Amino acid sequence: MGEGMNDDRTLTTPRLTMEPHGLDDFGDIAAMWADPQVTRFIGGAPHSAEESWSRLLRLAGCWDLLGFGSWAVRITDNGTFIGSIGFLDAHRSGVDGFGGNPEIGWALVPAAQGQGFASEAVAAALGWGDGRFGRTVAMIDPGNTGSVAVAARCGFRYFADARYKDAPTGLWEFRYPRLSGGLTG
Repeated sequence: MGEGMNDDRTLTTPRLTMEPHGLDDFGDIAAMWADPQVTRFIGGAPHSAEESWSRLLRLAGCWDLLGFGSWAVRITDNGTFIGSIGFLDAHRSGVDGFGGNPEIGWALVPAAQGQGFASEAVAAALGWGDGRFGRTVAMIDPGNTGSVAVAARCGFRYFADARYKDAPTGLWEFRYPRLSGGLTG
């Protein structure tokens, strides 16, 4: 992990460039979250433009308020937007297991799935978090075998069953080797 990291919040991997979300990402975010294949395991229903706008504000706002956030993921060679990956604090109601640690989440457009992009981008995000966090948690629908495989490939460990918005979910954790016990300043 950590390959190609710059001094700022831009991350690069052999195939990807990851930058914090900005206003120019709205069209890509809205198109991705309107796709039922993307939302199948993440809330179920496709998002309206209004819901996507709120999501973009949350994705970008975490950086200013919390010092961490999500990245727009693009293929370096052609600049094509393929998804969003990063950290957040969603204040999930009724879900125990975060313990004050940031949540990590990822979503890719269907055309980019199954090509190793998610694992590559999650590994880069985890590398950015090394030295910043002691632990991060992913909430994954048990039927989402693609995300379960990404979590396992990236070193996450399944630790609990939970329910969120009356649906089953699994909690997966990644413990950073350099720090323990949660968020650090």
